[in-house]
Amino acid sequence: MRLKHIAIIGSLFPILFSIVLFFGVLISAEDDDGGGNYSSSFIGMNLSAEVLKHRPMVEKYAKEYGISEYVNVLLAIMQVESGGTAVDVMQSSESLGLPPNSLDTESSIKQGCKYFASLLDSCEAQGIKDLHVAIQSYNYGGGYVRYVAGKGKKHTFTLAENFAREKSGGKKVTYTNPIAVAKNGGWRYGYGNMFYVELVNLYLTVTHFDNATVQKIMNEALKYQGWKYVYGGSNPNTSFDCSGLTQWCFGKAGISIPRTAQAQYDATQHLPLSQAQAGDLVFFHSTYNAGSYVTHVGIYVGNNQMYHAGDPIGYADLTSSYWQAHLIGAGRIKQ
Repeated sequence: MRLKHIAIIGSLFPILFSIVLFFGVLISAEDDDGGGNYSSSFIGMNLSAEVLKHRPMVEKYAKEYGISEYVNVLLAIMQVESGGTAVDVMQSSESLGLPPNSLDTESSIKQGCKYFASLLDSCEAQGIKDLHVAIQSYNYGGGYVRYVAGKGKKHTFTLAENFAREKSGGKKVTYTNPIAVAKNGGWRYGYGNMFYVELVNLYLTVTHFDNATVQKIMNEALKYQGWKYVYGGSNPNTSFDCSGLTQWCFGKAGISIPRTAQAQYDATQHLPLSQAQAGDLVFFHSTYNAGSYVTHVGIYVGNNQMYHAGDPIGYADLTSSYWQAHLIGAGRIKQ
């Protein structure tokens, strides 16, 4: 049975300051928080059009190598490796011992899938159940699997850093990615990229929730990801507007809530966003002239993200300047 675990991580923030701020909080804390305790129910997010156009071929070869459940991880890896624009789109030439950029696009995807499958197998053979080990090993090579196997069987940033330090002989290079700037001022060791897991996780979000009711709500909501926003829409026959989506999805979980965003706000216990939990609603004002104070609502999913009827329906980053300017706060259904 292949690995089934991934850590929940925040999305890619469109505002540079927000990136730095979020990751400053995230990875300045004790880093022994590898991804071994979470479900593998995850989806890709913020993937570029250049990456997404390769999805059919990734699905083809992921299926061939028995790792179809990891398509979104493979796409996130592609996003980090090349943004979908290089010919060797998964930068997998070196895993064959070839010079960089030796493979054509289809061969690159095929080898990238094959290589990742081999890393998953290696982790399984070593008793490692942390998907992050396989992800970091895509960058470092299979030696990282063996390294982690002897040091707790769980990826941490400290292990990734120590591995790179040993392999590079302690040589540091400037690295101005905001994640690195927030963590150490802007450097990495000159072997691979010790921030690789953090980079890949920017393009993933988890869709498994510990609370069964929240899971029912989100299982229903995710059916409509990518659907267009329709003002006045309140069911799958019409598509949805913001409050139509929340009312429908909560209803499918056995929870009756009012129809409009204002009425939903009035029916909830109001909370600051800092106290919100997955499954709470999050409310906004002045997103358009609705004749009411509350004009938009979404479902809070954790890590400063919401799922809502935008255009299209999907996830949004609550730290963006737009949502921060219109944020009212969270609301918890009174039951």
